[in-house]
Amino acid sequence: MKPDLTPARRRHLRRSARITTEQWRRKLACWTAAIAVGIVAVVFALAADRAAAIRTHLIAWNPWVMLIVTPGGLALSSWLTRTWFRGAQGSGIPQTIATLNLTNFAVVDRLLTLRIAFGKIALTTLGLLAGASIGREGPTVQVGAAIMHTCGRWLNLSTVSMRRGLILAGGASGVAAAFNTPLAGIVFAIEELSHSFEQRTSGTMLTGVILSGVTAIALVGNYTYFGHTDVSVPIGISWIAVLTCGILGGVGGGVFSAILIRATAGLPGALGRFAKSHPVAFAATCGLMLAILGIASDGITYGTGYYQAHAIIDGQAHYPASFFILKFIATIISYCSGIPGGLFAPSLAIGAGFGGWVAQFLPHTTPGAVVLLGMVGYFSAVVQSPLTASVIVMEMCDNQEVTLALLATAFLAYGVSRMICHHSLYSALAESFLGGVAKQQPPAPPAPVAPEQAAPTR
Repeated sequence: MKPDLTPARRRHLRRSARITTEQWRRKLACWTAAIAVGIVAVVFALAADRAAAIRTHLIAWNPWVMLIVTPGGLALSSWLTRTWFRGAQGSGIPQTIATLNLTNFAVVDRLLTLRIAFGKIALTTLGLLAGASIGREGPTVQVGAAIMHTCGRWLNLSTVSMRRGLILAGGASGVAAAFNTPLAGIVFAIEELSHSFEQRTSGTMLTGVILSGVTAIALVGNYTYFGHTDVSVPIGISWIAVLTCGILGGVGGGVFSAILIRATAGLPGALGRFAKSHPVAFAATCGLMLAILGIASDGITYGTGYYQAHAIIDGQAHYPASFFILKFIATIISYCSGIPGGLFAPSLAIGAGFGGWVAQFLPHTTPGAVVLLGMVGYFSAVVQSPLTASVIVMEMCDNQEVTLALLATAFLAYGVSRMICHHSLYSALAESFLGGVAKQQPPAPPAPVAPEQAAPTR
Protein backbone atom coordinates (compact mmCIF):
# COMPACT_ATOMS: atom_id res chain seq x y z
CA MET A 1 0.00 0.00 0.00
CA LYS A 2 1.42 3.41 -1.02
CA PRO A 3 1.96 5.89 1.78
CA ASP A 4 -0.14 9.05 1.73
CA LEU A 5 1.65 12.16 0.53
CA THR A 6 1.97 15.01 2.95
CA PRO A 7 0.30 18.33 1.99
CA ALA A 8 3.71 19.95 1.52
CA ARG A 9 4.79 17.15 -0.81
CA ARG A 10 1.58 17.44 -2.84
CA ARG A 11 2.06 21.19 -3.20
CA HIS A 12 5.64 20.64 -4.35
CA LEU A 13 4.55 18.12 -6.99
CA ARG A 14 1.78 20.39 -8.28
CA ARG A 15 4.20 23.31 -8.48
CA SER A 16 6.78 21.19 -10.34
CA ALA A 17 4.12 20.00 -12.77
CA ARG A 18 3.06 23.59 -13.46
CA ILE A 19 6.67 24.63 -14.08
CA THR A 20 7.26 21.72 -16.42
CA THR A 21 4.05 22.43 -18.32
CA GLU A 22 4.93 26.11 -18.65
CA GLN A 23 8.43 25.28 -19.90
CA TRP A 24 7.08 22.94 -22.56
CA ARG A 25 4.43 25.47 -23.57
CA ARG A 26 7.17 28.05 -24.14
CA LYS A 27 9.35 25.62 -26.06
CA LEU A 28 6.49 24.56 -28.34
CA ALA A 29 5.55 28.18 -28.98
CA CYS A 30 9.15 29.12 -29.85
CA TRP A 31 9.50 26.09 -32.12
CA THR A 32 6.28 27.01 -33.88
CA ALA A 33 7.53 30.58 -34.34
CA ALA A 34 10.82 29.29 -35.81
CA ILE A 35 8.90 27.15 -38.28
CA ALA A 36 6.80 30.20 -39.13
CA VAL A 37 10.00 32.14 -39.89
CA GLY A 38 10.99 29.44 -42.38
CA ILE A 39 7.58 29.48 -44.05
CA VAL A 40 7.49 33.29 -44.26
CA ALA A 41 11.04 33.37 -45.67
CA VAL A 42 10.05 30.98 -48.45
CA VAL A 43 6.90 32.97 -49.23
CA PHE A 44 8.98 36.15 -49.26
CA ALA A 45 11.46 34.56 -51.69
CA LEU A 46 8.66 33.42 -54.00
CA ALA A 47 7.08 36.89 -53.94
CA ALA A 48 10.45 38.50 -54.73
CA ASP A 49 11.02 36.11 -57.63
CA ARG A 50 7.54 36.82 -58.96
CA ALA A 51 8.15 40.57 -58.76
CA ALA A 52 11.41 40.15 -60.68
CA ALA A 53 9.61 38.09 -63.33
CA ILE A 54 6.94 40.77 -63.79
CA ARG A 55 9.63 43.44 -64.09
CA THR A 56 11.43 41.36 -66.73
CA HIS A 57 8.20 41.09 -68.76
CA LEU A 58 7.68 44.85 -68.54
CA ILE A 59 11.22 45.51 -69.75
CA ALA A 60 10.81 43.02 -72.59
CA TRP A 61 7.59 44.76 -73.61
CA ASN A 62 9.14 48.26 -73.51
CA PRO A 63 12.25 49.16 -71.49
CA TRP A 64 11.25 52.83 -71.45
CA VAL A 65 8.22 52.02 -69.30
CA MET A 66 10.61 51.86 -66.34
CA LEU A 67 10.85 55.66 -66.50
CA ILE A 68 7.34 55.57 -65.06
CA VAL A 69 7.37 52.33 -63.05
CA THR A 70 10.58 52.92 -61.10
CA PRO A 71 9.93 56.52 -59.92
CA GLY A 72 6.30 55.71 -59.20
CA GLY A 73 7.16 52.50 -57.32
CA LEU A 74 9.81 54.14 -55.15
CA ALA A 75 7.56 57.13 -54.40
CA LEU A 76 4.71 54.80 -53.38
CA SER A 77 7.04 52.69 -51.25
CA SER A 78 8.44 55.79 -49.52
CA TRP A 79 4.96 57.17 -48.82
CA LEU A 80 3.68 53.86 -47.43
CA THR A 81 6.79 53.45 -45.27
CA ARG A 82 6.41 56.90 -43.73
CA THR A 83 2.64 56.72 -43.39
CA TRP A 84 1.87 53.14 -42.35
CA PHE A 85 5.09 51.26 -41.72
CA ARG A 86 7.49 53.52 -39.83
CA GLY A 87 10.49 51.44 -38.78
CA ALA A 88 10.42 49.31 -41.93
CA GLN A 89 12.80 51.49 -43.94
CA GLY A 90 16.23 50.32 -45.02
CA SER A 91 17.80 46.92 -44.59
CA GLY A 92 16.20 45.66 -41.39
CA ILE A 93 19.47 44.50 -39.85
CA PRO A 94 20.18 47.89 -38.19
CA GLN A 95 16.69 47.82 -36.65
CA THR A 96 17.32 44.33 -35.29
CA ILE A 97 20.67 45.36 -33.81
CA ALA A 98 19.03 48.45 -32.33
CA THR A 99 16.32 46.43 -30.58
CA LEU A 100 18.99 44.22 -29.02
CA ASN A 101 20.44 47.35 -27.39
CA LEU A 102 17.21 49.04 -26.33
CA THR A 103 16.18 48.83 -22.69
CA ASN A 104 12.76 50.37 -23.33
CA PHE A 105 10.78 47.39 -24.58
CA ALA A 106 7.78 49.58 -25.33
CA VAL A 107 9.84 50.92 -28.24
CA VAL A 108 10.93 47.40 -29.21
CA ASP A 109 7.28 46.33 -29.25
CA ARG A 110 6.58 49.04 -31.83
CA LEU A 111 9.56 48.17 -34.05
CA LEU A 112 9.13 44.39 -34.12
CA THR A 113 5.46 43.84 -34.89
CA LEU A 114 3.73 41.60 -37.37
CA ARG A 115 2.45 44.73 -39.11
CA ILE A 116 6.01 45.99 -39.64
CA ALA A 117 7.02 42.50 -40.81
CA PHE A 118 4.20 42.48 -43.36
CA GLY A 119 5.16 45.96 -44.53
CA LYS A 120 8.78 44.93 -44.85
CA ILE A 121 7.86 42.03 -47.12
CA ALA A 122 5.30 43.93 -49.19
CA LEU A 123 7.39 47.07 -49.70
CA THR A 124 10.62 45.20 -50.46
CA THR A 125 8.71 43.21 -53.06
CA LEU A 126 7.33 46.46 -54.46
CA GLY A 127 10.85 47.90 -54.62
CA LEU A 128 12.09 44.84 -56.54
CA LEU A 129 9.17 45.12 -58.94
CA ALA A 130 10.06 48.78 -59.50
CA GLY A 131 13.69 47.90 -60.23
CA ALA A 132 15.47 49.11 -57.09
CA SER A 133 18.88 47.54 -56.44
CA ILE A 134 17.92 45.89 -53.15
CA GLY A 135 17.73 42.40 -51.65
CA ARG A 136 15.32 40.45 -49.49
CA GLU A 137 17.83 38.80 -47.12
CA GLY A 138 18.36 41.77 -44.78
CA PRO A 139 14.61 42.40 -44.50
CA THR A 140 14.12 38.70 -43.69
CA VAL A 141 16.30 39.27 -40.60
CA GLN A 142 13.90 41.90 -39.26
CA VAL A 143 10.90 39.78 -40.23
CA GLY A 144 12.31 36.79 -38.37
CA ALA A 145 13.09 38.93 -35.33
CA ALA A 146 9.56 40.37 -35.39
CA ILE A 147 7.95 36.92 -35.50
CA MET A 148 10.05 35.57 -32.63
CA HIS A 149 9.59 38.75 -30.57
CA THR A 150 5.83 38.55 -31.05
CA CYS A 151 6.01 34.98 -29.77
CA GLY A 152 7.81 36.26 -26.67
CA ARG A 153 5.09 38.86 -26.08
CA TRP A 154 2.39 36.21 -26.33
CA LEU A 155 4.26 34.14 -23.78
CA ASN A 156 4.56 37.16 -21.45
CA LEU A 157 8.31 36.73 -21.06
CA SER A 158 9.49 39.07 -18.37
CA THR A 159 13.28 38.78 -18.38
CA VAL A 160 15.28 40.98 -20.74
CA SER A 161 17.72 38.17 -21.60
CA MET A 162 14.93 35.84 -22.75
CA ARG A 163 13.29 38.48 -24.93
CA ARG A 164 16.60 39.48 -26.49
CA GLY A 165 17.42 35.83 -26.99
CA LEU A 166 14.27 35.40 -29.08
CA ILE A 167 15.10 38.48 -31.18
CA LEU A 168 18.59 37.12 -31.78
CA ALA A 169 17.18 33.72 -32.69
CA GLY A 170 14.70 35.29 -35.09
CA GLY A 171 17.39 37.28 -36.89
CA ALA A 172 19.65 34.24 -37.21
CA SER A 173 16.73 32.12 -38.43
CA GLY A 174 15.96 34.74 -41.06
CA VAL A 175 19.48 34.54 -42.52
CA ALA A 176 19.49 30.75 -42.39
CA ALA A 177 16.15 30.45 -44.17
CA ALA A 178 16.79 33.22 -46.71
CA PHE A 179 20.09 31.78 -47.95
CA ASN A 180 19.64 28.12 -46.88
CA THR A 181 22.88 28.61 -44.92
CA PRO A 182 22.29 27.45 -41.32
CA LEU A 183 25.92 27.79 -40.23
CA ALA A 184 26.03 31.32 -41.64
CA GLY A 185 22.92 32.18 -39.66
CA ILE A 186 24.61 31.16 -36.43
CA VAL A 187 27.86 32.97 -37.24
CA PHE A 188 25.95 36.08 -38.34
CA ALA A 189 24.05 36.22 -35.05
CA ILE A 190 27.26 35.91 -33.05
CA GLU A 191 29.49 38.18 -35.13
CA GLU A 192 27.13 40.90 -36.31
CA LEU A 193 23.90 40.95 -34.30
CA SER A 194 25.09 40.30 -30.76
CA HIS A 195 28.90 40.53 -30.98
CA SER A 196 29.00 37.85 -28.31
CA PHE A 197 27.91 34.34 -27.54
CA GLU A 198 25.80 33.93 -24.43
CA GLN A 199 25.08 30.44 -23.18
CA ARG A 200 21.61 31.49 -22.08
CA THR A 201 20.49 32.29 -25.62
CA SER A 202 22.58 29.84 -27.65
CA GLY A 203 20.09 26.98 -27.34
CA THR A 204 17.17 29.10 -28.48
CA MET A 205 19.19 30.48 -31.40
CA LEU A 206 20.42 27.07 -32.54
CA THR A 207 16.94 25.57 -32.32
CA GLY A 208 15.44 28.46 -34.27
CA VAL A 209 18.06 28.20 -37.01
CA ILE A 210 17.58 24.45 -37.35
CA LEU A 211 13.77 24.55 -37.44
CA SER A 212 13.52 27.50 -39.84
CA GLY A 213 16.17 25.96 -42.10
CA VAL A 214 14.50 22.56 -42.12
CA THR A 215 11.16 24.18 -42.89
CA ALA A 216 12.60 26.07 -45.87
CA ILE A 217 14.23 22.90 -47.18
CA ALA A 218 10.99 20.96 -46.77
CA LEU A 219 9.11 23.55 -48.82
CA VAL A 220 11.59 24.25 -51.65
CA GLY A 221 14.08 21.40 -51.44
CA ASN A 222 17.71 21.23 -50.35
CA TYR A 223 19.29 23.78 -52.66
CA THR A 224 22.38 25.97 -52.67
CA TYR A 225 21.90 29.68 -53.32
CA PHE A 226 24.42 29.85 -56.18
CA GLY A 227 24.60 26.15 -57.02
CA HIS A 228 27.72 23.99 -56.68
CA THR A 229 31.18 25.10 -57.75
CA ASP A 230 34.24 22.86 -58.21
CA VAL A 231 37.10 25.33 -57.93
CA SER A 232 40.11 25.58 -55.66
CA VAL A 233 42.89 28.03 -54.85
CA PRO A 234 46.07 26.01 -54.18
CA ILE A 235 48.70 27.72 -52.07
CA GLY A 236 51.28 29.31 -54.32
CA ILE A 237 51.10 31.77 -57.17
CA SER A 238 47.31 31.41 -57.23
CA TRP A 239 47.20 33.36 -53.97
CA ILE A 240 47.99 36.53 -55.86
CA ALA A 241 44.22 36.52 -56.37
CA VAL A 242 43.74 36.53 -52.59
CA LEU A 243 45.88 39.66 -52.25
CA THR A 244 44.26 41.38 -55.23
CA CYS A 245 40.65 40.67 -54.25
CA GLY A 246 41.32 41.36 -50.58
CA ILE A 247 42.90 44.76 -51.17
CA LEU A 248 40.72 46.01 -54.04
CA GLY A 249 37.56 44.50 -52.59
CA GLY A 250 38.39 46.10 -49.24
CA VAL A 251 38.77 49.49 -50.86
CA GLY A 252 35.50 49.19 -52.78
CA GLY A 253 33.50 47.87 -49.82
CA GLY A 254 35.01 50.42 -47.44
CA VAL A 255 34.13 53.31 -49.75
CA PHE A 256 30.60 51.92 -50.16
CA SER A 257 30.08 51.70 -46.39
CA ALA A 258 31.52 55.18 -45.80
CA ILE A 259 29.18 56.67 -48.40
CA LEU A 260 26.09 55.02 -46.88
CA ILE A 261 27.00 56.08 -43.35
CA ARG A 262 27.54 59.63 -44.52
CA ALA A 263 24.28 59.61 -46.49
CA THR A 264 22.37 58.34 -43.46
CA ALA A 265 23.64 61.30 -41.43
CA GLY A 266 22.25 63.60 -44.13
CA LEU A 267 23.02 64.44 -47.71
CA PRO A 268 24.93 67.69 -48.23
CA GLY A 269 23.65 70.99 -49.59
CA ALA A 270 20.43 71.53 -51.50
CA LEU A 271 20.05 67.81 -52.16
CA GLY A 272 19.93 67.08 -48.44
CA ARG A 273 17.39 69.84 -47.82
CA PHE A 274 15.25 68.52 -50.65
CA ALA A 275 15.40 64.97 -49.25
CA LYS A 276 14.29 66.16 -45.80
CA SER A 277 11.52 68.48 -46.92
CA HIS A 278 10.14 66.32 -49.76
CA PRO A 279 11.07 62.68 -49.02
CA VAL A 280 8.50 61.13 -51.38
CA ALA A 281 9.54 63.39 -54.27
CA PHE A 282 13.18 62.61 -53.47
CA ALA A 283 12.42 58.88 -53.65
CA ALA A 284 10.79 59.43 -57.05
CA THR A 285 13.90 61.30 -58.19
CA CYS A 286 16.03 58.37 -57.05
CA GLY A 287 13.72 56.10 -59.02
CA LEU A 288 14.20 58.19 -62.14
CA MET A 289 17.98 57.91 -61.76
CA LEU A 290 17.70 54.13 -61.32
CA ALA A 291 15.55 53.88 -64.45
CA ILE A 292 18.12 55.82 -66.47
CA LEU A 293 20.91 53.54 -65.19
CA GLY A 294 18.80 50.49 -65.99
CA ILE A 295 18.05 51.59 -69.54
CA ALA A 296 21.70 52.51 -70.12
CA SER A 297 22.85 49.08 -68.87
CA ASP A 298 20.17 47.00 -70.65
CA GLY A 299 18.48 46.25 -67.35
CA ILE A 300 21.36 44.54 -65.53
CA THR A 301 21.35 47.03 -62.64
CA TYR A 302 17.73 46.33 -61.69
CA GLY A 303 16.84 44.11 -58.75
CA THR A 304 19.01 41.90 -56.58
CA GLY A 305 21.61 41.03 -59.22
CA TYR A 306 21.20 37.35 -58.37
CA TYR A 307 20.94 36.10 -61.95
CA GLN A 308 23.96 38.12 -63.08
CA ALA A 309 26.02 36.85 -60.15
CA HIS A 310 24.93 33.25 -60.78
CA ALA A 311 25.90 33.52 -64.44
CA ILE A 312 29.29 35.00 -63.57
CA ILE A 313 30.03 32.24 -61.05
CA ASP A 314 29.05 29.53 -63.54
CA GLY A 315 31.14 31.15 -66.26
CA GLN A 316 28.08 31.59 -68.49
CA ALA A 317 28.43 35.37 -68.74
CA HIS A 318 31.25 37.88 -68.70
CA TYR A 319 30.38 41.45 -67.83
CA PRO A 320 32.61 44.50 -68.30
CA ALA A 321 33.74 46.68 -65.41
CA SER A 322 30.73 48.90 -66.05
CA PHE A 323 28.47 46.23 -64.51
CA PHE A 324 29.80 46.35 -60.97
CA ILE A 325 30.40 50.11 -61.16
CA LEU A 326 26.82 50.84 -62.24
CA LYS A 327 25.47 48.28 -59.74
CA PHE A 328 27.51 50.01 -57.03
CA ILE A 329 25.91 53.35 -57.91
CA ALA A 330 22.42 51.87 -58.23
CA THR A 331 22.64 50.26 -54.77
CA ILE A 332 23.70 53.54 -53.16
CA ILE A 333 20.84 55.40 -54.84
CA SER A 334 18.35 52.72 -53.80
CA TYR A 335 19.41 52.90 -50.16
CA CYS A 336 19.43 56.70 -50.09
CA SER A 337 15.83 56.71 -51.33
CA GLY A 338 14.72 55.44 -47.91
CA ILE A 339 12.64 52.51 -49.14
CA PRO A 340 12.79 49.08 -47.44
CA GLY A 341 15.38 46.74 -48.94
CA GLY A 342 18.56 44.90 -48.07
CA LEU A 343 22.19 45.11 -49.13
CA PHE A 344 23.27 41.45 -49.04
CA ALA A 345 22.28 40.32 -52.53
CA PRO A 346 23.38 43.50 -54.38
CA SER A 347 26.71 43.41 -52.54
CA LEU A 348 27.26 39.80 -53.57
CA ALA A 349 26.42 40.71 -57.17
CA ILE A 350 28.85 43.65 -57.12
CA GLY A 351 31.54 41.40 -55.68
CA ALA A 352 30.90 38.73 -58.29
CA GLY A 353 31.08 41.31 -61.08
CA PHE A 354 34.31 42.68 -59.65
CA GLY A 355 35.79 39.18 -59.36
CA GLY A 356 34.76 38.27 -62.88
CA TRP A 357 36.45 41.39 -64.21
CA VAL A 358 39.66 40.88 -62.19
CA ALA A 359 39.89 37.22 -63.28
CA GLN A 360 41.03 38.21 -66.76
CA PHE A 361 44.18 39.73 -65.27
CA LEU A 362 44.98 36.68 -63.09
CA PRO A 363 45.60 33.76 -65.47
CA HIS A 364 47.25 31.64 -62.77
CA THR A 365 43.99 31.25 -60.83
CA THR A 366 40.78 29.54 -61.96
CA PRO A 367 38.31 32.27 -63.05
CA GLY A 368 35.51 30.77 -60.95
CA ALA A 369 37.71 30.91 -57.87
CA VAL A 370 38.58 34.56 -58.49
CA VAL A 371 34.86 35.33 -58.71
CA LEU A 372 34.29 33.77 -55.28
CA LEU A 373 37.25 35.68 -53.83
CA GLY A 374 36.01 38.94 -55.32
CA MET A 375 32.58 38.27 -53.88
CA VAL A 376 33.80 37.49 -50.36
CA GLY A 377 36.32 40.35 -50.41
CA TYR A 378 33.79 43.03 -51.32
CA PHE A 379 31.02 41.59 -49.15
CA SER A 380 33.32 41.30 -46.12
CA ALA A 381 34.44 44.90 -46.61
CA VAL A 382 30.84 46.13 -46.74
CA VAL A 383 29.50 44.32 -43.66
CA GLN A 384 32.89 44.18 -41.86
CA SER A 385 32.05 40.68 -40.64
CA PRO A 386 34.69 38.46 -42.25
CA LEU A 387 33.60 35.18 -40.69
CA THR A 388 29.99 35.69 -41.75
CA ALA A 389 31.03 36.65 -45.29
CA SER A 390 33.29 33.61 -45.62
CA VAL A 391 30.72 31.14 -44.32
CA ILE A 392 27.90 32.61 -46.41
CA VAL A 393 29.89 32.39 -49.67
CA MET A 394 31.19 28.93 -48.80
CA GLU A 395 27.72 27.56 -48.03
CA MET A 396 26.01 29.34 -50.93
CA CYS A 397 28.40 27.74 -53.42
CA ASP A 398 28.69 24.37 -51.62
CA ASN A 399 32.47 24.46 -51.78
CA GLN A 400 34.74 23.82 -48.81
CA GLU A 401 37.95 23.56 -50.87
CA VAL A 402 38.33 27.34 -51.01
CA THR A 403 37.62 27.93 -47.32
CA LEU A 404 41.16 28.98 -46.40
CA ALA A 405 41.43 31.35 -49.38
CA LEU A 406 37.99 32.80 -48.61
CA LEU A 407 38.94 33.45 -44.99
CA ALA A 408 42.26 35.05 -45.94
CA THR A 409 40.58 37.30 -48.52
CA ALA A 410 37.76 38.23 -46.15
CA PHE A 411 40.06 39.21 -43.29
CA LEU A 412 42.39 41.15 -45.58
CA ALA A 413 39.43 43.03 -47.07
CA TYR A 414 38.09 43.66 -43.57
CA GLY A 415 41.40 45.23 -42.51
CA VAL A 416 41.52 47.45 -45.58
CA SER A 417 37.88 48.46 -45.13
CA ARG A 418 38.47 49.43 -41.49
CA MET A 419 41.20 51.84 -42.59
CA ILE A 420 38.70 53.58 -44.89
CA CYS A 421 35.52 53.26 -42.83
CA HIS A 422 36.27 53.07 -39.12
CA HIS A 423 32.77 51.96 -38.12
CA SER A 424 30.89 48.81 -39.04
CA LEU A 425 28.11 49.71 -41.49
CA TYR A 426 25.25 47.99 -39.69
CA SER A 427 26.40 49.12 -36.24
CA ALA A 428 26.67 52.71 -37.46
CA LEU A 429 23.23 52.55 -39.06
CA ALA A 430 21.85 51.02 -35.85
CA GLU A 431 23.31 53.88 -33.79
CA SER A 432 21.75 56.38 -36.18
CA PHE A 433 18.43 54.56 -35.90
CA LEU A 434 18.66 54.60 -32.09
CA GLY A 435 19.36 58.32 -32.21
CA GLY A 436 16.25 58.88 -34.29
CA VAL A 437 14.16 56.77 -31.91
CA ALA A 438 15.46 58.73 -28.91
CA LYS A 439 14.44 62.04 -30.52
CA GLN A 440 10.91 60.74 -31.11
CA GLN A 441 10.41 59.62 -27.51
CA PRO A 442 8.62 61.97 -25.10
CA PRO A 443 10.57 63.06 -22.01
CA ALA A 444 10.46 60.56 -19.18
CA PRO A 445 7.95 61.42 -16.41
CA PRO A 446 9.45 62.63 -13.12
CA ALA A 447 10.25 59.92 -10.64
CA PRO A 448 7.61 59.53 -7.92
CA VAL A 449 8.50 61.01 -4.54
CA ALA A 450 8.47 58.66 -1.60
CA PRO A 451 5.88 59.55 1.08
CA GLU A 452 8.50 60.12 3.75
CA GLN A 453 10.39 62.49 1.39
CA ALA A 454 7.40 64.57 0.40
CA ALA A 455 7.13 68.13 1.66
CA PRO A 456 4.75 68.51 4.62
CA THR A 457 1.32 69.90 3.84
CA ARG A 458 0.66 73.30 5.28
